[in-house]
Order: sequence, then C-alpha cells, then structure tokens
Amino acid sequence: MTAPAARTDGTALPILRTVADLRRCVAEWRSRGLTVGLVPTMGALHDGHLSLVRAALDRADRVVATIFVNPTQFGPGEDFSTYPRQETEDTARLADVGCHAVYAPDAGSMYPEGFATRVIVDGVSRGLCGDHRPGHFEGVATVVTKLLLRALPDVAVFGEKDYQQLQVIRRLVADLDIPVDVVGGPTVRAADGLALSSRNAYLSEAERRVAPMLFRVLRETAAVLASGAPAAPMLAEARIRLTAAGFGTIEYLDLRDAETLAALDCAPDDRAGRLLAAVRLGATRLIDNVPVIRSLGDS
Repeated sequence: MTAPAARTDGTALPILRTVADLRRCVAEWRSRGLTVGLVPTMGALHDGHLSLVRAALDRADRVVATIFVNPTQFGPGEDFSTYPRQETEDTARLADVGCHAVYAPDAGSMYPEGFATRVIVDGVSRGLCGDHRPGHFEGVATVVTKLLLRALPDVAVFGEKDYQQLQVIRRLVADLDIPVDVVGGPTVRAADGLALSSRNAYLSEAERRVAPMLFRVLRETAAVLASGAPAAPMLAEARIRLTAAGFGTIEYLDLRDAETLAALDCAPDDRAGRLLAAVRLGATRLIDNVPVIRSLGDS
C-alpha cells in the first residue's frame, strides 16, 4: 500500500492493490459505523469522473474510487493498448476532491489464471453499443460485479453518459440481489456542450470544433420528440444534420425507453424516453444521450 498523494485535510490517500487490502480498509470503516461509496473508473480522470466522486461523498461517509483499465470490455481493434494511463495524476485529483482511498488492482489480480466466469445481462445489453461492441457489456458486467462484491459498498455511482452501461449495471444488481444503491450521475459537459470523455483527447483541433454539434442535434431533436412528433422522420433529419456537420459513421441514433431501452416510435405519455447516439468523428467514437420527457398537455 502506497500513498503518493495527500488529501486536503492533510491525510494520505491510500492506494490499495489487493482484495485483502481493500477489504481491510472497508472493514475498518464499517467497524466505526461508516457508510461506503464506490466509484469505478478506468482512470484518465476528468471533471466528469470527479463529479461522480463528489456525488458519492454526498451519499456516503467514505468513498473508494477504482482505477482499472479492464481488458475484457475492449474488442479487437479497440484502444486497450493506447487507452491513457496516468495513475499519479489521477490519484492527485482524487485526493484534491476528498476521496478516501483508491483501489487499483492489476489484471492478474482481477482475472487470475483459470478465471472462467462471465456475467451476461440480457435485454438492456442488446442493441445500441451491444450491437457495435460485441462482448463489451459482458466485460463491463463481469468487472463491475467483481468490484461490487470486493468492496460491498452501500452506494455505487456511475455516469449517465454511458447510459446503456448504467442500465446494464442496474439490471445485474437487481437480478443478483447485490445490496447496493446504484446512482446515475448527470453527464458533465464542456462549455460548448461536448460530453466530457477520456477519449476526447483523441480529437484533432478541427474535430474538436465539430464535436459539440452532436449534443446540439440531440438536444434539439429531443425537444421536438417531447412534443409528440413521430420518431422516424425526426431521427432521419438528425442523421442528415450530423452528416452535414462532418461526422462520419452514425452507428446508432435511437429513441428508447429510459428504463428498458426498448425501441420507441414516439415519446411515451407515461414514462421517460432517452435519445441515444454513437457516432464516429475521424478515428474517435463519441457517445451521448439526452432525456426525452413528453410535454405536459400533449397527447
């Protein structure tokens, strides 16, 4: 266990490497009657991640952030080898916001020799990113299940930017009776509307100027859908606008039920919808989503 960063109150931020270290730390907190929050990350932290830590601090007495670039959620040709790894900078940022511990295992600890179990969440994992990143949600569900069982937190916070992932995690927690409150943290955006993401660093200067158009198109399309307009023509128009703005492949742009992620033909009267998109801009894959709430008085 090492302590490369100090928190604002002067105490050292522990870096936990093993399951035993993590469980000892949590057990000591529990012995004092303290509640525990967990914020799983893959590192390369930005203000969006830090907002999740703050949300956990609002809900628990002690918070652990995890840093683990999970190999099982990356597909062939994806950016596992180049995904930014910057533990020193990340732990300093976590210390500054008041996080109480960092759990940073290595791959051998998470997936020891002979590891043979996968967690598959059906239903909400189908379609959207599930179609375009085969095996991705198996990797996410498996590693999140392990992290939750290792820490056994009272609350775990995940970002709404990865909305399908959030619903997958909520489903697995409900189905496996894991006693944790899963909280979705609102998407944090740059001043021009672009959702913060570690992968935004891949964008060229020209691409970065185009990227905010994704949120603008989603927001404006969602406003029309909220008035009761049929989805198909609105989604077609949104695709045209994104292509004209300079985006490449549009993997999906769909209106879905906010809870089940079932496809919708229009915004429902009795529950929330969600407009979700994944697009390519140069070599970078961007995802984003916005809520669609039927306007009062519409039928």
